[in-house]
Amino acid sequence: MQKTFYILISILLFSCEINHKKIPDKEPNILFIIADDMGKDALAGFTEGTIKPHTPNIDAIRKAGLNFNNFWTYPTCSPTRASMITGKYGYRTDVRWANQKLNESEVLLQKYINKNTNNSYATAVVGKWHISGYDATINPETFGIDYYAGIFIGSVKDYYNWPLSEKGKQTTSTEYTTKKFTDLASSWIEKQEKPWFMWLAYNAPHTPFHVPPAEMHRQGDLPPYNEDLDPTPYFMASIEAMDFQIGKLLNSLSKEDRENTIIIFMGDNGTEPVVTQDPYYKNQVKRSLYQGGINMPLFVSGKGVERKGIDNNLITSTDIFATIAEISGVEIDEINDSKSFKSLFSEKKSIRKYQYSEMKNEKNDAWTISNGTYKLLVFANGKEEMYNLSNDPYEKNNILNSELSTIEKKSKEELEIELSRIRN
Repeated sequence: MQKTFYILISILLFSCEINHKKIPDKEPNILFIIADDMGKDALAGFTEGTIKPHTPNIDAIRKAGLNFNNFWTYPTCSPTRASMITGKYGYRTDVRWANQKLNESEVLLQKYINKNTNNSYATAVVGKWHISGYDATINPETFGIDYYAGIFIGSVKDYYNWPLSEKGKQTTSTEYTTKKFTDLASSWIEKQEKPWFMWLAYNAPHTPFHVPPAEMHRQGDLPPYNEDLDPTPYFMASIEAMDFQIGKLLNSLSKEDRENTIIIFMGDNGTEPVVTQDPYYKNQVKRSLYQGGINMPLFVSGKGVERKGIDNNLITSTDIFATIAEISGVEIDEINDSKSFKSLFSEKKSIRKYQYSEMKNEKNDAWTISNGTYKLLVFANGKEEMYNLSNDPYEKNNILNSELSTIEKKSKEELEIELSRIRN
């Protein structure tokens, strides 16, 4: 009798152990959304700019999670994308300006993830590619991406008539680009049977200023754009159409998929000068290393994001690589020039002491570094500029034009030392 009692107790204890054993979390789906040429002045949630688009879906992503206020990209599209997909600074990949070509020997994020997670993710890039120069013979799928469909170069001449590349072939699409990219992304996601990583790169709100379908925006009955018209309503309409389509994509997900998806939304570089708003000068936005050109929106919410509100960590576009890799299950917090900020989703800490960006084209060669308070810009021709971002966040007063204080001198020396370390 006593033996039988002990056997029953053992069975019950074993059963409890099984029932309370932690079931491993399912790998999260990763939805990474990139807006094109959209700075802080063109989005709600920021004090920059006075005219804002109606973006309830993007706003919801921001409010549900973290808004990384000190996120640095590059001044143009290609180097930002190359830095994120390789985790390397532009001088290492030689992609430091728009239309420059990424070497086909580079290990891209999607391939890196699957190499280190036993191919646990389905991966796709939909939308703007723009890291293979003008070489349209390259199929992004040869880089280890499962599926690619979108526009190969930096922009389209017509949002309603454009070259669609898919599975290595090119056709002409007459659907509004933002809608088409969303439909392609949604269709691919529906077919997946394992966790997915969708890199969705809209070309909106990049020029040209073409009127979106009426149901997608709130800018009224806009006539076809011409140079005599104010471009701002057209720019805002393009952002609103993108937000409308983001909402459609999210609503197309099953409840289970949506609850298991982490969403990362960002802008790739500053606003086009013709639609720039105060407090930025028109030479301080896209194509510049000033804050209006590289300090971009970055919101993260969804599965695994426990914190909410503004986070002031110094984040760079290279950090997207390690962060998404770690989200996918790769046990890494740093690789190449990339530091994962995944830990910030649940705890408040410091990731970087410095952030770096650069540019190089036929006319300009320059680089910049910041410690969050002071920012140093160095030009290859010997020119230098330095700003105190704490009291001069929009870089109106170059403190190198006057005698530096002891603290300013020391800060400049520290920035120069770190800059030398990064670039050598």
